[in-house]
Amino acid sequence: MLYAIISQDVENSLDKRKSARPEHIQRLNDLTEEGRLILAGPHPAIDNNEPGPAGFTGSLVVAEFGSLEEAQNWADNDPYIKAGVYDAVTVKPFKKVLP
Repeated sequence: MLYAIISQDVENSLDKRKSARPEHIQRLNDLTEEGRLILAGPHPAIDNNEPGPAGFTGSLVVAEFGSLEEAQNWADNDPYIKAGVYDAVTVKPFKKVLP
C-alpha cells in the first residue's frame, strides 16, 4: 500500500538540511531502485522552486510499504530526524487516484 510521509521542519532548518541531505537522498534513491517511490520533495518556504536562504518548511514522500508500521519505522529513521530538521512527521495511508 502507498503511504504519505508529511514532515514539518523546525525554524531555520536549511543548514541542518544541507548537512544531512546526502544520507536522506540515498534512502530515497534506495526506494526508487526498489520501485517503491512515487514522489518526494521539499516544500519551499517561498513561492519559488529555488528558495535560497528562505529554505524549506517541510517535505512530502509518497512510497509503497508493506504496512503502516513499516512506513512509520522508515520515517522514524530518516537522517533529517536525527539532524533535527523535522519538528513533526505524520505518516498515513495514501490512495492514488490520478493520474
